[in-house]
Amino acid sequence: MDKHTVRDQLLDHARNLLMTRGYNGFSYRDLSALVGVKTSSIHYYFPSKEDLAFEAVNTYSADLMSSIYAIDSSAPADKKLDRYAKVMARIAGEGDQVCLCGVLSADIASLPDKVRQAVQAFFRANENWLAKVLAEGEIQRTLNANGQPEASARALFAAFQGSLLASRLFQARARLDEVIQIVKR
Repeated sequence: MDKHTVRDQLLDHARNLLMTRGYNGFSYRDLSALVGVKTSSIHYYFPSKEDLAFEAVNTYSADLMSSIYAIDSSAPADKKLDRYAKVMARIAGEGDQVCLCGVLSADIASLPDKVRQAVQAFFRANENWLAKVLAEGEIQRTLNANGQPEASARALFAAFQGSLLASRLFQARARLDEVIQIVKR
């Protein structure tokens, strides 16, 4: 097996295990069985579970944020928000998946410090992007942030995270689709 492929497989399976079982719900032995390598091979790539979770969060965050930052900056704010909702919808899949960082936020008390900080950075990056779009939308009169784009961004991001959980719970992606209507005029 090529090292790059094994590492990618380990990260992919780790992300799935983190999303479905949480940080404390799996071991390197579980990962070993899924990828078909010895646990010592996992330690070669990721000396500790903390290292594995940190890398999983960082790659997940980088992938998602690159999609968000790729949204056309010259588009009207309401269109940017529509595109953001589509990025969130990709996370949801058919309503059976949740956000890795959203799930890990529920485990925050037991996460190693650097994993906790990476999850917090993901939340802040999303909230900051949303605050800018909401402020633009108020100026353009297409979005309503009640004059508080930062607070509205935090509430909107929380609504997206909650809707991802509810979409999975009810196997209904429509829960996510409804969130965007909160701030549209």
